[in-house]
Amino acid sequence: MRFLPFFLLSLLITSMHAGFADPWVVRDGQAMGTTIHTEVWHQDLQLAEQVADEVINIMNHVDQLMSPYIESSELSLVNRQASQAPVQISDELFKVIERSIFYSELTHGAFDITYASIGYMYDFREAIRPSRNQLDSHVRYINYKNIVLDPSDNSVFFRDPNVRIDLGGIAKGFAVDLAIEKAAQSGVENILVTAGGDSRILGDRAGRPWVIGIRHPMDKNRVIAKLPLADESLSTSGDYERYFDEDGVRYHHIIDPKTGDSARDVRSVTILGPQAMDTDALSTSVFVMGPKKGLELLDRLPGIEGIIVDQNGNLLFSTGLQNLR
Repeated sequence: MRFLPFFLLSLLITSMHAGFADPWVVRDGQAMGTTIHTEVWHQDLQLAEQVADEVINIMNHVDQLMSPYIESSELSLVNRQASQAPVQISDELFKVIERSIFYSELTHGAFDITYASIGYMYDFREAIRPSRNQLDSHVRYINYKNIVLDPSDNSVFFRDPNVRIDLGGIAKGFAVDLAIEKAAQSGVENILVTAGGDSRILGDRAGRPWVIGIRHPMDKNRVIAKLPLADESLSTSGDYERYFDEDGVRYHHIIDPKTGDSARDVRSVTILGPQAMDTDALSTSVFVMGPKKGLELLDRLPGIEGIIVDQNGNLLFSTGLQNLR
C-alpha cells in the first residue's frame, strides 16, 4: 500500500498493486493549472500505454479550449468577443457552459461561472485582491442569466460587456470524464484519472477497491476519512488550494457569486457521484452554499454523497455516508 504524492491536491489515493499479473501503466503531466495523473491496466500492455498517453493529450486539449490564461483558447475568445456578437463555439465548450448554467439554476446562483467578472482581479500568488470599491461596482456583473446560449448554431452571447466567465469549477471534471469515456471506448476497464482535486475511477484496483483518503484541510499530513471506491467519481474543493492570508483573513479561489469575495463557511467539501463534471461543480456549489444548505441539496440528488469540513474542523456527512461517523 502506498500514497501517491499529488502535491497540493486535496486527495491522497492509496492503491493496491497485487492481483494483476501485468504492471499498471502510469503517466503524469501538467495541464489545466494542476497535476494530471493516470493509472491504466489492460492485458494488452501496448493498448494500456496508448490510453495513458491519450489521457494526457485529452487534458491538454481541454486546457487549450477552456483555459482563461491561454490567450488563444476558445474561452479567451469568448471573453473578448461574446458581448459584441454571438460567438460560435465547439460542442465541447457549449456542453460545459450549458451544464454550468444547469448548476447555476439548481443552486440558485451559488455556482456561477460569471464569477470571473470579479475573479480576474484576484492574484493569489501575488496576494492581490479587489478593493471594496471594485467589489461594490463589479459584483452586479456576476449573473449567469447574462449568458445566452443558442443551440441552433452553437453560439454564446453575453448581455453585458463587463461579463467574463471562468470554467475552473467544472472544466477539469469534464476533462476527466472525457478521458474515461475515451478509455472505455478503447476497451480499457480499469483506470484512474486525476486532475487536481477531481478523480474518476473505472473498474477497481486489481480486484480490490481504490482507497481514497481525504486530506485534512488544516493539516496536509492528516487524513480525515478513507473511502473504498470503484466505478466512482470524487471531487474536493478546499480553501487551502490557491490562497493567501491577510490580517487574519483567508482569501482563496472559491468565490461567492453574491459578494465577489471568498466563501468562508467551510474549509473543504468532497463530493462522490457517477460523473466527474457533476462532482466538480457540486463541490464548488456546496462550498459556497455552506453546510446546512449544502447538505440539504446533496440529500435531494440521487447517487450523490458528500463530506463537509466546517470552519471548526467538524465533519458533516450526507445521509448516505452517515455510517462513516
